[in-house]
Amino acid sequence: MSGPSFELTEEQRELQRVAHEFAERELRPVAAECDARSEFPDGLLERAARAGLTSYAIPEEYGGGGVSAMTASLIAEELSWGCAGLAGTIQATMFPVRPLLYAGSQEQRDRYLRLLASEPGTLAAIAFTEPHAGSDLTAIRASAVREGDDYLLNGEKCYVTNGGIAAITVVFAKVDGGMTAFVLEDGDPGVVAGRKEDKLGLKASYTGSILLEDARIPAARRLGEEGQGLALAMDFFEASRPQVAAAAVGVARAAFEHAADYA
Repeated sequence: MSGPSFELTEEQRELQRVAHEFAERELRPVAAECDARSEFPDGLLERAARAGLTSYAIPEEYGGGGVSAMTASLIAEELSWGCAGLAGTIQATMFPVRPLLYAGSQEQRDRYLRLLASEPGTLAAIAFTEPHAGSDLTAIRASAVREGDDYLLNGEKCYVTNGGIAAITVVFAKVDGGMTAFVLEDGDPGVVAGRKEDKLGLKASYTGSILLEDARIPAARRLGEEGQGLALAMDFFEASRPQVAAAAVGVARAAFEHAADYA
C-alpha cells in the first residue's frame, strides 16, 4: 500500500514557474528601491493582474484561477521570494475573497469577485485590528447601528494592508454586541483614510488606518447575518495563515541565497 504523494502536479509546477518568473522579472529588480522609498510602483498591480497573480484564489466562474490552498501557498512563496513587501500588496487584493465565499450573497459575489478578478487589478483590504484590539478580535469597539436601509459605522481600524487606499475593504464592527462584517467601497461617505504607518520592514506595502465617522453603508453590503462576523473572521484566518507561512518560506529562501552569494 503506497502512501500519499508529495509530488507537485504539472499544473502546480507551471503556476509555480509563472510566479517565480514574475517575481524575478518584476519584483526583485525594484525591491530595494521600493523599500527605501516606501512605495508600490505604478503599473505593477495591473501587470500582476494580467499574469493571474491577483485572482488565482477566486473561483473560475467569477473569472479567477480557482486554485487549491496548496497551489496558492506555492504562489505566495515565490512572490515573497521576490519581495515580501510588494507581494503583500498584490496578495491583499484577494483578502475579501474568502469572506465573500463564506457569507456573501450571490449579488455580492457577482459584483465583487468579478471586480477583484478584473485585468486592471483592484486594490483590496480587510480591516480587523483597532488601537486597543489586536489578537483579541472580540475586543473591537467599532460599532454599526441600523438606520433604515443603511448602517452607520463608527470607529477606527489600524495596521491595515492597503488601508485607506483600497477600492474594496471588508471591515468588522459590532451590531448590538455581535461582530458583523461589511463591504466598504472607495468614496463611501464617512470613510476617511487615516495615517500611513512608517514601518521597520515590508515598507513597499502600504499599511494605513481607516476612520469610520458616521459612515453610511447600505444594508445590502452587510456580509452574512448580524453577529456572524466572528465565524467569518475565523474562517478567513484558517485559510490565510498557511499563506503567511508559505510567504515566510519564500523570504527565508531569498535570505539564504543572498547570504550564499555574499559568502
